[in-house]
Amino acid sequence: MTEKGDDSGNEGSKKFKSFTAYDVQKVRLEKLFNNIEKPVEIPTRKTSKNFANAPEFVRNVMGSSAGAGSGEFHVYRHLRRKEYARLHNIETAARNEQLDADYHRKLEENRKKAEELTEKKRAKRQKKKEKLKNKKKVKKETTDSEQQKEDASEEKKESSNDEEDKED
Repeated sequence: MTEKGDDSGNEGSKKFKSFTAYDVQKVRLEKLFNNIEKPVEIPTRKTSKNFANAPEFVRNVMGSSAGAGSGEFHVYRHLRRKEYARLHNIETAARNEQLDADYHRKLEENRKKAEELTEKKRAKRQKKKEKLKNKKKVKKETTDSEQQKEDASEEKKESSNDEEDKED
């Protein structure tokens, strides 16, 4: 007697007792790596269901009232579910559009706030820079004027010394 897990007879083929999710993934990856040149198709996710527009004229209008045939109620129920699904899709799309609009509005507000703060800080930096320049300028002017005063006083002293020397 052989069990599913035994390799009696077929050494080349591997049989597993039971597949776990790990084993299934491993087998799939090995299969992909065996033929690397083969392109791998990654399925894309459906964005939304495409419901048909509401019909202008609905045939077989009936309800769950008496007098309808035995199969008519199921047709009615199917049409009702289809219409409810369509309405639900419209409401969901409108809600998503509103959320997107709110999100983009909030992003724009945040961007404007950030720009205002940046502009405010830039103005503050410029003002500080101008103050520093003015301070340096004033300091330089005062040192220049003091230097000129000193030069002028030295010249007066020298001229007065020259005059005294001439008198002697």
